[in-house]
Amino acid sequence: MPTFTHEEAKEYDSRITRLVPGYDLLHSTTAAQLKATLPDNAHILVVGSGTGKDIAALAALNPSWHFTAQDISTDMLNIGQKRFADLGISDRVTIHVGDIEQLTATFDAALCLLVLHFIADNGDKKSLLRAVAKQLKPSAQLYLADLMRPETGFERDAQFTLCQQLGLTDIGVERMKHNFEHEFYPLDRLRLSELLDNSGFSTPKLYFKALSFSGYVIQKR
Repeated sequence: MPTFTHEEAKEYDSRITRLVPGYDLLHSTTAAQLKATLPDNAHILVVGSGTGKDIAALAALNPSWHFTAQDISTDMLNIGQKRFADLGISDRVTIHVGDIEQLTATFDAALCLLVLHFIADNGDKKSLLRAVAKQLKPSAQLYLADLMRPETGFERDAQFTLCQQLGLTDIGVERMKHNFEHEFYPLDRLRLSELLDNSGFSTPKLYFKALSFSGYVIQKR
């Protein structure tokens, strides 16, 4: 799994919108559902929180929400920590470098956006999902978005075309093609449902779809 260190961390926010069609819409629709379902003083776990851009947006939606920003990249979290300080929300964000299993708090909701496809389906995906489920309160919801296996023979080609329209260079497209073949571990919907079921979650409900990127809301059983 990549750790997004050094320059990769610094360039992440500027690159990701060219790599994920509908990136901003994914985050805004996720945020809207949290706003509609969570009470004041909710504690939200953000898995793979990166530079903290999504936490900053969520913090503006409700001034009483608290967050745990989890990531394995110190460089990414350092960027997030500075962002939180600049916004004056550091007292509402707990920074956690390392695995989810090390956390002791329980959470009202969790976000795992664009993380799972970096993790091999050799037991590691299941371990992550089980760790998230363990940290959630009963009936709490997980918002999971990820790169999925293509459902048509032309979906990947369409994705490359759209990413170029979003500003990705030819070199960037070639790098993306390489990553799809050698660095990413996307699931199909049936396998995702199986993993979630084995990890203590209910059936995933689709709320976002942009070519191979899909977003699901899933309730802890």
